[in-house]
Amino acid sequence: MAIGSYAAGSTPMGGGTVGFPVLVLLFDLPASLGRDFSFAIQSIGMISASIFILCRRQPLAWAILQGAMLGALIGTPLGIFFIAPYIPELWIKLTFAVVWASFGLLHLYRLSEIAGHSGMTEFDENWDFRLGLWVGLLAGATVVAVTGVGIDMVLYTALVLLCRADLKIAIPSSVVIMAYTSVLGVLVKTTLGEGLQAGTFENWLAAAPVVAIGAPLGVFIVARIGRKPTLLVVATLCVGQFVWTLFNEQKVLGIPGMLISLLAVAVCLWGFEGLRRWGARLVGEQTEEKSLKNQLIPGKPESANPPGNKSSAL
Repeated sequence: MAIGSYAAGSTPMGGGTVGFPVLVLLFDLPASLGRDFSFAIQSIGMISASIFILCRRQPLAWAILQGAMLGALIGTPLGIFFIAPYIPELWIKLTFAVVWASFGLLHLYRLSEIAGHSGMTEFDENWDFRLGLWVGLLAGATVVAVTGVGIDMVLYTALVLLCRADLKIAIPSSVVIMAYTSVLGVLVKTTLGEGLQAGTFENWLAAAPVVAIGAPLGVFIVARIGRKPTLLVVATLCVGQFVWTLFNEQKVLGIPGMLISLLAVAVCLWGFEGLRRWGARLVGEQTEEKSLKNQLIPGKPESANPPGNKSSAL
């Protein structure tokens, strides 16, 4: 979790991204335990990192964050009660492996473009809120409720592919939403549900002091060394855990199951590319609108900032 907490503070992937595969794949513990441990440990590490981010006054995508928090408030309990209990252990492993492998592959071939974004595409704040609401609702009810992590990655993906957000905005925003959702998940499971899986508290007790320091330390260190090297390492680990999962479960999956898993990764990548194309189209529409407004207002000078970007409203 020393490694996981660093990843939690410096990347759009929570500490559960490391904790889940270590518990489930290395220690061969139940996937449901890995999910509950992810909720519990991130409620410490991600909160600690979020406090550090807020104290440093780092820019955040507030309109999208507010929508995502409301969506997660509705979606996460629904997923915990009505979806997660019916997902077999193997499917939990595969859901985690597929989503994170596709996310890792996205960064391995799009990182230079993603890291080159500046500011954030300027949309109407109501549009941003609605986008965050759907992200929080859908991600909370599905990937978060099943694996204990993921809303940070989904929100980050929407920000960098659809809104063309700077990593300095997208990553801190993803840390804050995962902190909120992790605390929400723990509260729902302990107060309204059947409680956390046996063994969660013991693992949490060992790791909590480490992540409380490690997550904000990750925020601090990555500001000095840059985000690209860290993202490349974590992306490689995401792909590696997918290969590891298929190798461990090859007898259960068989050739058809492994092919379906590969197809699922391809479908996720296709969805990411669809978001990227949609974002490019929206940026083009924003540029055309600003150009038309400048033509209609006599004597109005061209903006010195790149069209379609903003940072002042964040």
